[in-house]
Amino acid sequence: MKSEPPYVGCYRGYEICGLVVAAAALIAAMLAAMTTAGCSKRRPTPTPLTDFSAPFVFGRFQVPEDNPLTVEAVELGRRLFYDPRLSANGKVSCSTCHIQRLAFTDGRTTGVGASGKPLAFNSMSLVNLMWGPQRFFWNGRAAALEAQVLVPLQHADEMAQDLDRLVAQLIADSQYRKLFESAYGEVSASAITRALACFERTLISSNSRYDQFLRGELTLDLREELGRKLFMAHPDVKVSLRGANCIDCHSQFLTGGSSASYDGFSNNGLDDEEHLQSGLQVVTGKPAHRGLFKVPSLRNIALTAPYMHDGRFKTLEQVLDHYDSGIKKSSTLSAVIVEADNKAAAAGAQISLHLTSEEKAAIIAFLNTLTDREFVTADRFSDPFVRK
Repeated sequence: MKSEPPYVGCYRGYEICGLVVAAAALIAAMLAAMTTAGCSKRRPTPTPLTDFSAPFVFGRFQVPEDNPLTVEAVELGRRLFYDPRLSANGKVSCSTCHIQRLAFTDGRTTGVGASGKPLAFNSMSLVNLMWGPQRFFWNGRAAALEAQVLVPLQHADEMAQDLDRLVAQLIADSQYRKLFESAYGEVSASAITRALACFERTLISSNSRYDQFLRGELTLDLREELGRKLFMAHPDVKVSLRGANCIDCHSQFLTGGSSASYDGFSNNGLDDEEHLQSGLQVVTGKPAHRGLFKVPSLRNIALTAPYMHDGRFKTLEQVLDHYDSGIKKSSTLSAVIVEADNKAAAAGAQISLHLTSEEKAAIIAFLNTLTDREFVTADRFSDPFVRK
């Protein structure tokens, strides 16, 4: 058996066993304890997060060696996530734009932060972040969750916080000093970002009706099953296979983009050549990446309206109408969208899936099975400052 890199998830039955994550955290804790040997005050040993699990069908995941999942780090990260003191005006927290009951989105066309000005992009759902494209934000400008956290903290229109000032504020809070000491040994900007990233990595949605279907616990009704089959199929008129082409971008189990290189980014025909936004080109500098944006997970999609990177569609019906008959041509338009058609259309005709109204309704019925009520109500993800 080939050896695997450290901190990579392993599989057992439907659950990914938490032993590797726990072992990683334990090793890191032991090393931390060793480095403090001989000091007058020994750093507390963090507790490995042993009850961490996810469906094996999600695939492999990796946790950074220098930021293992521990009970203390996740607890600290959760508290920081909901604390408005992370913003300069003391009014905006991470949860302002990422609300649990909305699957950690905010229901706005684009987010609004400390400045009160509309932000450039729609607030993405924070869900199953260890899978799919491992570049974050719609245009992929952050290469790790720890780096992603830094952007809104310091952005003038989002949280507008000065990191040195924030560290000083947290040091002045005795409860935070204890939490940081237990998790990372000290209060620092690095510890803040690592704790937030740890909490966000635990935001796993895996108990929707679709998940229960995959586990053999229930049967989808006829409309939902038709929607599932359409979702999973690329249309092929030669064999009379009807499909909605969703799976070409949204993987079967995660319903999100591919994790391979930049394959999880796509131009899905929202704008013509003249109006294409930069998208992934901001990161790579390549003209071929202009207009490409991150393919989001469709988990809890019924709760995360409005849709697309700019929040232009208010309903799932509008989204289906776009893919069925609203595609705009450009030089970087995804080839799998161009060729997907349930009807042998003439060359040069309007790109269309040619779905029936019944098929659209079935697809939306299936998308509703992706709602995970446990995820959006779980205490472990909720605001720790609110009394239950």
